[in-house]
Amino acid sequence: MFGDKIVLRKASFLILFRTRWMAEKSCIKRLQKEYRALCKEPVSHVVARPSPNDILEWHYVLEGSEGTPFAGGYYYGKIKFPPEYPYKPPGISMTTPNGRFMTQKKICLSMSDFHPESWNPMWSVSSILTGLLSFMMDNSPTTGSVNTTTAEKQRLAKSSLAFNCKNATFRKMFPEYVEKYNEQQQLAAASEQVSPEMPNDENTRPVLEKVLDSAEGMERVEGLKDVRRNKKQAFPTWMMFLLLSIFGVVMALPLLQL
Repeated sequence: MFGDKIVLRKASFLILFRTRWMAEKSCIKRLQKEYRALCKEPVSHVVARPSPNDILEWHYVLEGSEGTPFAGGYYYGKIKFPPEYPYKPPGISMTTPNGRFMTQKKICLSMSDFHPESWNPMWSVSSILTGLLSFMMDNSPTTGSVNTTTAEKQRLAKSSLAFNCKNATFRKMFPEYVEKYNEQQQLAAASEQVSPEMPNDENTRPVLEKVLDSAEGMERVEGLKDVRRNKKQAFPTWMMFLLLSIFGVVMALPLLQL
């Protein structure tokens, strides 16, 4: 009797192990196929790659759409697939502060492990992330969501790339975004050197006023010099009439003597 129970347990373990192994093998094939499809036909505003050490863990970046508070933002997160995928849904979380979802917390979606009853095995990594991006643009509350202002979302979008580049895993998985961030920093430094801002310190105002006063004084001195120079160069009109009159009288004296 006791021996029969041991045999049954061993058989159950072997069946479970074989079933899990077959499921994981099917899962790996499916995820490899989806990765090849993503590389061949990239999805707009979505970048996703499996971890080099674990194909069941994927890393993604969602780019905020123009015309939304998330424009210019880069939102990094993870998808963790069960060995039974595609027959069971994955867990989805976001790492970058975004103003829409909590960070490092699972997000409740119809295509996540919060709702296995609504999961469709035909869904793929691309459809999951496209749905997540679409739901991110919405304001519908869900488990793992937060409520923030438009200004806060815009502020987080602006600082998202800098935040991501502090993460070692992000830098390793997405070097192209690190390069983009470095280019932005170089452009910002160059623009500051080309057009430096005027100092607003109160202590600099008297100095600036002295410089302006001295410049105005120099303009006035130069103006006076020009006037004097013009006066020296111009021949008075009355002197011309006087000389002509004297010349006429001298010429008329011989005629008067006759």
